[in-house]
Amino acid sequence: MRTAFNGLLTLLVCAAGGAHGQVLDASASPGKRLAVAADCVACHTAPGGKPFAGGYPLGSPMGVIYSTNITPSKTAGIGGYTSEQFARAVRDGVTPDGTHLYPAMPYTSYAKMTDADVGELYNYFMHEVQPVDATTHKTDLDFPFNIRSSMLGWNALFHSQKRFTPDPDKSAEVNRGDYLVNALAHCDTCHTPRNFLMAADTSKPLAGGSLGSWYAPNITSDKTSGIGAWSSDELVAYLRTGHADDKAQAAGPMAEAVEHSLQHLEGADLKAIAAYLLQTQPINTGETKARHEFGQASTDELTLRGGKPEDNPGWHIFSGTCANCHQANGQGTREYPSLFHNTATSRSDNLIAAIVYGVHREVDGVAIDMPAFGPDALFTDRLNDQQIADVSNYVLSRYGNAALNVTAADVAQVREGGPKAPLAVMAKLTIPVIVLAVVLIGLMAMMLISRRRRQEV
Repeated sequence: MRTAFNGLLTLLVCAAGGAHGQVLDASASPGKRLAVAADCVACHTAPGGKPFAGGYPLGSPMGVIYSTNITPSKTAGIGGYTSEQFARAVRDGVTPDGTHLYPAMPYTSYAKMTDADVGELYNYFMHEVQPVDATTHKTDLDFPFNIRSSMLGWNALFHSQKRFTPDPDKSAEVNRGDYLVNALAHCDTCHTPRNFLMAADTSKPLAGGSLGSWYAPNITSDKTSGIGAWSSDELVAYLRTGHADDKAQAAGPMAEAVEHSLQHLEGADLKAIAAYLLQTQPINTGETKARHEFGQASTDELTLRGGKPEDNPGWHIFSGTCANCHQANGQGTREYPSLFHNTATSRSDNLIAAIVYGVHREVDGVAIDMPAFGPDALFTDRLNDQQIADVSNYVLSRYGNAALNVTAADVAQVREGGPKAPLAVMAKLTIPVIVLAVVLIGLMAMMLISRRRRQEV
């Protein structure tokens, strides 16, 4: 699931809109509104698959985790769950047969959900969702991550069963935003950094975290590192449309959240999220300039045209591939955003990911698209890793953070899913050590047995 709010369920979603063809109107049940606001459909629906039938591949540092079938099918889904079993799976990550779910299903955030909201979700999935009797691809992680019982120890260390409690010193609006951000909408699961064991670093809430190829930025109230310099209206516009003038454009996982969930929330809910974020504890993560303040319009079209491609490879790629939409000076058009004063050009990882994977989100029935230019793109195969590095460096130097530099190896890393988590790296190094230790112990045992036999003879 993804998520987005709580007991204020009747205030969640606009009457218009929907997800994957699920139109919401005035007659929509509270549970359906919660499920759309929670964006359950995004993670539990495979590309081209039936809603909630599972099979969506979720990339993780430990390997690919496939989402489960959460339709009311009694053979392949959750049709046999009682309301108590459903609540335990959602809030504690444990299925009726005792199987522990991986925290790619953000039960650590859902644990804060109220009993009323969990109950409404259960009623929706059991009585309104069409059952799909189809099993999904089984998650099969490498050792030792395939040992699901290890989640017992992880949960003991990092999982709290504490439900959301409003802060009496905060306004109703801020408390509502708190519930949305940290419980049902689980913004915290992406925007909070992770520790060595891949648990949320609660000492730096919402201070930014890696999502593999993408990076979820700092959304605390810090004016430099976070979104403290944004107005409430700008935050609301971004949440609803994925676009904020002279600030940011949603791509990757955030674009999915906007398309399937956030655009369908009522204005009061989006304002509550903004109110909460703007009063959070500011956390500076080392930046000296706000992400949206970098860059300016370029005059390179006038000075570099006619030059040799090898002299300015990044500009030549930009001129031939990007300028038609983003304009030669980078200021963009009504349909395509400016490349300066744009948070996407303040970080190399998100810039590379946008070029490699493209950008897609649909808002109010209108698709916002940028094609994928990576070497794995299905329809283009036009830019290799070095070319993407060259154009990234050009864009960074003219329109973004010029202090950054991109190499072909950086592009390859983004294509392969981003930086490897230290825990995953250590696990791969540990496996040969374990195997070697077992072999050595076996050899020593054989030597001892052989020696004893010779002594007996």
